[in-house]
Amino acid sequence: MRMIALTIVSAAASAVACGAVADETTVELKPGSGLEAVRDNCAVCHSLDYVPMNSPFLDAAGWNAEVTKMIRAYGAPVGDADAKAIADYLAKHYGT
Repeated sequence: MRMIALTIVSAAASAVACGAVADETTVELKPGSGLEAVRDNCAVCHSLDYVPMNSPFLDAAGWNAEVTKMIRAYGAPVGDADAKAIADYLAKHYGT
């Protein structure tokens, strides 16, 4: 009985995971200096959908705070040069 329950749960989890991936589209961010740093660093941990989704709410200070949070709170392995390039890119192309 336990094996059947685990199989059902596993199958359901697989179906949900596959369904979520099947409907995703590729996010195309605006071209510009720093885009490569965003792709190389940010997309490692999460979808780039967060960039345009958060853009109505964040100014340059907000984007800088977000990059700092990702590094300090979540442990993103981003060097100082890339962190600056990312924050500058996001502020310029997606800031309020």
